[in-house]
Amino acid sequence: MSLYSLIEAARTPAQAFPAMDKQTKGLWVGVLSAGTVVSLAAFLGMFAFLTILALVAALIFLIDVRPAVRQIGRSGGEGPYGPW
Repeated sequence: MSLYSLIEAARTPAQAFPAMDKQTKGLWVGVLSAGTVVSLAAFLGMFAFLTILALVAALIFLIDVRPAVRQIGRSGGEGPYGPW
């Protein structure tokens, strides 16, 4: 989940974050990168107790930030599954 969140944050335009009153793209990419590294380390047997923090960061991004910043750049002619 951390890696997916990191990829989504990296793909999102930087202008979308401040436009929706969210933290900057650099901050989110940094936090999610750290979470991905911690998750990988936990998979290898280290820092297992920190995975909950990585999960929380990924969930906050996916539930709160991503839906808000995805609204930027959408035109009115698109349906719920893409352009008509």
